[in-house]
This record gives sequence, C-alpha cells and structure tokens, in this order.
Amino acid sequence: MVISIEQLREKVDTESVDTVIVAFPGLYGRLLGKRFDADFFLDSVVQKGTHGCNYLATVDMEMEPVEGYTFANWDAGYGDFHMQPDIATLRILSWADRTAVVICDVIEESSHQLIPHLPRSILKNQIQSTSKQGYQAKAATELEYYVFRQSFEQAHQQDFVNLTPSGWYLEDYHILQGTRRENYHGELRRQLKLSGIPVESTKGEWGLGQHEINVAYAEIGEMADRHLLIKQCAKELADQNDISVTFMAKQEQGQAGSSCHIHLSLWANGRNAFAGDQVFGRIKCSNIFLKFLAGWIDHAPEFMPFYAPTVNSYKRYQHGSWAPTTLAWSHDNRTAGFRVVGNGDSLRIECRIPGADCNPYLALAASLASGLDGIKRQLTPPDEFVGNAYDLETTKVVPTTFRDAIEVFASSDFVRHTLGALVHDHYIHFYRNEQSEYENAVTDWERKRYFERI
Repeated sequence: MVISIEQLREKVDTESVDTVIVAFPGLYGRLLGKRFDADFFLDSVVQKGTHGCNYLATVDMEMEPVEGYTFANWDAGYGDFHMQPDIATLRILSWADRTAVVICDVIEESSHQLIPHLPRSILKNQIQSTSKQGYQAKAATELEYYVFRQSFEQAHQQDFVNLTPSGWYLEDYHILQGTRRENYHGELRRQLKLSGIPVESTKGEWGLGQHEINVAYAEIGEMADRHLLIKQCAKELADQNDISVTFMAKQEQGQAGSSCHIHLSLWANGRNAFAGDQVFGRIKCSNIFLKFLAGWIDHAPEFMPFYAPTVNSYKRYQHGSWAPTTLAWSHDNRTAGFRVVGNGDSLRIECRIPGADCNPYLALAASLASGLDGIKRQLTPPDEFVGNAYDLETTKVVPTTFRDAIEVFASSDFVRHTLGALVHDHYIHFYRNEQSEYENAVTDWERKRYFERI
C-alpha cells in the first residue's frame, strides 16, 4: 500500500518494515538501486537521497559499460549521480518480507535539476508540457506475459529452450485452463492490490501459458510507476513459486507475441477533453481528440524504438497476429494500430503498437509528445478505417526491423527537438549498441541451419 513517511516510521518502530528499496527505472525499464536499513532511510535518505554510479545510464543488458556515450564514460571516470526519493511513490511491497520501496528521480547534485537522459525524467518533462497546455494525461497499460513451469534458474540452466508452458492449449478467456494457474495469477492480483496498485483483472491470452493483467486507469506518471512494479512483482512471485515469467515481445516463433496496449486520454477541469459531439467516422469526439490522434499516428514511426526497443520486438508484427502492422485507426477494431474505445468520459485511444518489452516511461512519453504536437499543429487524422487492417495497403506501416526503426528515430527532427540533442544522441547510441550486440551474436537458428548442411 502507498504510505506516508509517518506511517513508515510507525511500521519501522513496530518492526513490520526493516528494509527500504531506493531505486529508479533504467534505460531498459528495470528497477536499479539499493536496499537500505529502514532506520537509516528515515534518518538520512529521505532528505538527502543517495548516490549511484552514473554508468547505470550507459550499461547494456549484461551491465557492461558501453563506450561512446558523452554522458558517462571511462575518460570522465564514471562518477556519481544523485537519486532523490519521490516520497509520493513510497509503498509497502506486500509480497516482499518487511520491505518498502520508493522510486527516485535522478538529478544533478549541483543544480538539483532532473538529469534529462533518464526515462522518468523524459516522461516528467512531457507531463509538464501537458500541464502547461491545461491538460492532465491519464493512462493504463495492459501487459501480457507468458508463464513457464521451470524456475528462472532452471530456465537459465536450459539456455531458455525447451521450457514447459503453464498451459497446454490456447486459453484466451478460458476459465478452466486459467484456474489451473490461479495460485499464481490470483496471488499476483492480491499482492499488487495490497501494495497500492488497483487491479481490474487477469485473463488467459492467445498463447500457451500466456496471460494479461489489467490495472486501473491512473495519472500517466503514476501509471508508469505501477507498470514498473507490476513486472517486478510478477517476476518476484514467480521466483517464490519456482516458476518463470517472461515479458519478451515474441518468446516463441509459433506463439502469439506479448503486447503492452496503451490506453490514453487528456483531461481538463475534471472532464475528459476527448469527449464531444463532433461526428468523425463512427465516433463522437472533440477537436482535441482528433488532433491528438492525428499527432500520435503521424509520429509513431519516428518514436518506434520507444515502443519496440529490441531486435525481438519486431518479430511480433506479423499478419493476423493480433499485433498491428499498419498505422490505421478504427473504432473497436483490434486489427488497427490505433483502436478507439469508450464514449463520453470513457473515450480513449488504445495504441496497440508497443510490446510488453517496452520501457513504460519512454513509451508513454512518446505517446504524449506525439499527441500534443498534433494539437499544436492542428493536424487532422486520416479517415477511419473499417475492415481488416492487415490487408490495408494505403496507410503507413510500422517499421519491420529494429535497424529501420533506429534510422527513422535517428533522422527525426521532431524526436530531436522533443528530447533535446544530447538525449537524442544518447538513445541513438543505446539502440545502435543493442542492434550491434545482436548482429555479433551466433544464434541457435544459425547452428541449426548451417552446422552440417552448408
């Protein structure tokens, strides 16, 4: 549950909490930080914060320092940056023993300004831009994931191959098959709720052992923090149950990909600014809605690495796969990249492009920046598409490879203006390094194809 400093002090005094995780989201969307003795946290870290090595903004997935960054490097000695707890995020982790967590902003110690390269800083800057225009953004992210019967350690020992899915037939909405793993999914719902993350539902999905979790709509920054903790909870509960869970966008060639559908709307004066009486296609909406939708569609290709950040991400975009291949929009149509749902105050845009591997701070920041630019430039969206968007050839398509997506991202003046030149260069280098690491790797696919027969 979300708590105040005073409530934490009471729990520390009664010894129901003795550890506080102080962490921030890294470039991959993982929690990075330290575990503090709770008394020391209250006596020191609450006010003073703590330090972390600035190489954490430049490491790859294996925690190897990557050369070529200007923000932090060997020549500069890899110094510290400052981690300042955002006390509004303080909560008890019900699934962890006597443990609380607080999410930090990463700031420059001398200026006390957000370090712009970090994902939470990028989203906070877009939230500030939204507020200056008189709006508040609300969002929900729907995460899909696969569950396997092997533990993470067993999966690692098997090189993550020949794993046994938790289900043995497609269980989309199927209650019986879902019941067989309810000990895990039910515990996930309960522990998230107890930890201050309101859960709506879990359900079976269109893959063997695949599920989806939905949580309550929230202010967009709060939603990004919740998203981070949902994945953390899912993995830690899997560890506790000697099973494993993956948020890879495409974990198996013959199975459905895992998505992170983003539901988003703008609000002003307590009302949904997307609601209105203007008829456009099959919906009633406001001009603000149309301009925001137009901007989001227009800039989606440029921000693609923020929605699909790895080589694996692009293997999800296949014809008839439930993952979109075009940038069409449509009312309640799951074949389109942008699905419009709800009406009145529930009217919202669902972007179906991001995969479950996305960093929520970056994906939500890209969504906001794109939509706000549509409002600024008074853009008009294309006409609503009706039908099977997989067969559509008259609209933009999503980039089909990571390399293509990186080059569009790198050449975008809009992305550069949105992020700032230094931050833009930082992420270009980050994604190009990720692509390079893949290209240098020898894979099982290559051995199976070429070992004997070439």
